[in-house]
Amino acid sequence: MSGTSPARRTVLRAAALVPAAGLGLTACTSGDGGNRSAPTKPVDLGAADEVPVGGSKLYTDEHVVVSRVADDEYKAFSSICTHAQCPIEKLQGSRLTCQCHGSQFDARNGKVLREPAVTPLEELPVKVAGGKIVAGPGAA
Repeated sequence: MSGTSPARRTVLRAAALVPAAGLGLTACTSGDGGNRSAPTKPVDLGAADEVPVGGSKLYTDEHVVVSRVADDEYKAFSSICTHAQCPIEKLQGSRLTCQCHGSQFDARNGKVLREPAVTPLEELPVKVAGGKIVAGPGAA
């Protein structure tokens, strides 16, 4: 019986290493094909009246969230989580939730509401031109 223990121990040790290596590579992926960045140039987000006063709208393709503070005042933030750079795809009211690790942010000011993220979302320049929202570097 003692002759089978080293072989069994070796098999168990090898089996324990394989899943750990695989999990390390995929645990933080978001399925977005690797695009994990805020806009690097101004992006047209569509009609300004799609964001109601006091409301927020998430633009998942552009990785931007826009909140309308007043009739003619908008705030825009990157919707890339500051914890592990996952694109945030969930907005309920003014609360953004990152699906990767559960960090939460306030879409109106970018502040962290729930860790593991500790850094607020990056604020982006935003303007309304021709009735359309434009956000990103160079927008304002």
